[in-house]
Amino acid sequence: MIVARTGNEAMAEAMRQINPDVVAAYPITPATEVVQLFSKFVHDGVVDTEFVPVESEHSACSACVGASAAGARVMTSTASQGLALMHEILFIAAGLRLPIVICLVNRSLSSPINIHCDHSDTLASRDSGWLQIYTENAQEAYDTTIQLVKIAETVLLPGIVSTDAFIISHGMERVELVDDKEVPAFLGERKLNYSLLDTDAPITLGPLDLQDYFFEHKRSEIDAMDRVLPVIEKVQKEFGDKFGRYYPVVDEYKMDDAEVAILVMGSTGGTAKVAVERLREKGKKVGLIRCRVYRPFPKEAMCAALSKAGVIGIMDRADTLSTLGGHLYNDARSILYDAEVRPLLKNYIYGLGGRDISIEEIETVYEQLFEIKKSGKVDKDIVYFGVRGE
Repeated sequence: MIVARTGNEAMAEAMRQINPDVVAAYPITPATEVVQLFSKFVHDGVVDTEFVPVESEHSACSACVGASAAGARVMTSTASQGLALMHEILFIAAGLRLPIVICLVNRSLSSPINIHCDHSDTLASRDSGWLQIYTENAQEAYDTTIQLVKIAETVLLPGIVSTDAFIISHGMERVELVDDKEVPAFLGERKLNYSLLDTDAPITLGPLDLQDYFFEHKRSEIDAMDRVLPVIEKVQKEFGDKFGRYYPVVDEYKMDDAEVAILVMGSTGGTAKVAVERLREKGKKVGLIRCRVYRPFPKEAMCAALSKAGVIGIMDRADTLSTLGGHLYNDARSILYDAEVRPLLKNYIYGLGGRDISIEEIETVYEQLFEIKKSGKVDKDIVYFGVRGE
């Protein structure tokens, strides 16, 4: 069924069709609408989910941990400071191997206070052991929410599917929904190895774990993350075969003969595709790489994509504040260390706090990359694109 939905509405629709056992949530702009709409589904009896309104995001994530440990299929939604308040519990959920899914709307972290988009919230939690998938539009957010439940429950790791605040979350788009009956059939029932409520086979969760076994337990979590990418690809293909929409872990656009390219995450991928089309009409061989799956980082696929162009502009919508550039830039540089072909790299930090980036500005980035290609050197490796005084 084709409908008009915002990104928040699309993720709420996916949650309605998933019909999770438990949703625990605390509202925060701009993700409030996701759980607000879902709570109406609960009130109207459209789903039979146990909805747990709590007093903070820390409690929301804690309730999700308890419910998931009991064997429930569990989801929530948050943004920005809300995810930051969940930070302590994110590590616990991942360490306990609980497949909780968060529908997240990317919003700047304070200070100063800002309710608009950048990726500082999810990237601040990138090392918590959660899967992270960044979407380009409302359709992809809807599809990925459904896929991520299956992925998380297969690999027993929690995951975040994200949209860009107010760009995707509140922008109305054409969205094609799967039939209501098809989603439960695609997901199946959650399979349990252990349950907190199984009194015949009691288990202990959250015990003290010191030098004797902590390292081994953490190593097993790392091993689990190492095995995720093939599962993501399998579920994406299964979803595509069934519903006709395919997604790669790394989205390449016009890269086969690209001389220069940019690497992005999130909604900027859609804007950049228009810029690519306009420049291609002028005979410019430009390409685009979109990092869709960010955790685990798709090393081989990303390395193959980056090696196709001589110059890459890596666009980060957050900064590490390390003086070393953005998160995506550092990850890309790291995987290229052992590569046979190393493109020249330039890091563009852009769009912090929701500052818009236009098609024309992205075209400017491409023009700068062509200048690097011509000179054969990068004059300044990290720039703050669109900031006053730069």
